[in-house]
Amino acid sequence: MPINELLTTFTNNILPILLIGGAGFLIGKILTVDARTLSRVVFYLFSPLLVFDLLVNIELDFDQALITVGFAGTVVAALGILAFLTGKLFKLERSLLLVVILTTSFGNTGNYGLPLVKFAFGDNALAYATLYFVTTALLNNTVGVIIASLGHMDLKSAVLGMFRIPTVYAVLLAAIINTLGVELPVSLAKTIDLAASGSIPLMLVLLGLELTRVQWANSLRAVGLSTFLKLIAGPLIGVLLAIPFGLEPAARQANIIEASMPAAVTNTMLASEYKLEPSLVTAIVFVSTILSPLTLTPLLVYLGR
Repeated sequence: MPINELLTTFTNNILPILLIGGAGFLIGKILTVDARTLSRVVFYLFSPLLVFDLLVNIELDFDQALITVGFAGTVVAALGILAFLTGKLFKLERSLLLVVILTTSFGNTGNYGLPLVKFAFGDNALAYATLYFVTTALLNNTVGVIIASLGHMDLKSAVLGMFRIPTVYAVLLAAIINTLGVELPVSLAKTIDLAASGSIPLMLVLLGLELTRVQWANSLRAVGLSTFLKLIAGPLIGVLLAIPFGLEPAARQANIIEASMPAAVTNTMLASEYKLEPSLVTAIVFVSTILSPLTLTPLLVYLGR
């Protein structure tokens, strides 16, 4: 790949994300900002409205939408299994192994993946990325909770927890409206559009704020292993799985990028809640995020051709 093509791709698609996220990081370092409160605002208000707005206003191929859901689940499973096997190979102790599985399985498909797909491939691809994000959010709130809880939560409680995710209801409501052909009142449509427009910048600021809480862990082996699997194995698995899944161009671009995201910030919340090596999880999130442009830039060039 020509160096100028790589630089142009990085400047146009990844640098804006890093700059806004960097601004959030600086604000978090200079000022006292309650990232948890902002996270809840994004989680309960802006993210669901963004999902709803995308699904209502963009027509998706139904078959490709279902395939996207299946693809996302398969990628999470494949990465989780690969993390388990490699962790066993490296003889990681139980807690470190669980950390590697958690951080490898679930990428930052929301406040990093969505803006990146939008900048690089437009709103049509963004709609598929949104479905991928919702699918992984559901899995993160069930399978991820089970991994992080180390057996302290039963399966029923974990599964019921997914009904607390507002984006689930945004998807269901959008599906009902699209099926019935309901047209929203102009004032309501403009309100939703306004909130959705501010969602992605707010997600990026939140990403920067969350990264200010990084704590360096004492297991560099686990950090290196999870980062390698997320940034190298993730894209390879995404590209390979796109073939049997028969993804169309926009769906292919969105899904492969989402499969290639660094470790999710939400993993740090789970780790803190269930006392699963939170400093190690945060270190993996930080390192994989900082290094992600090195793998995402050539991947964007490849997918854009």
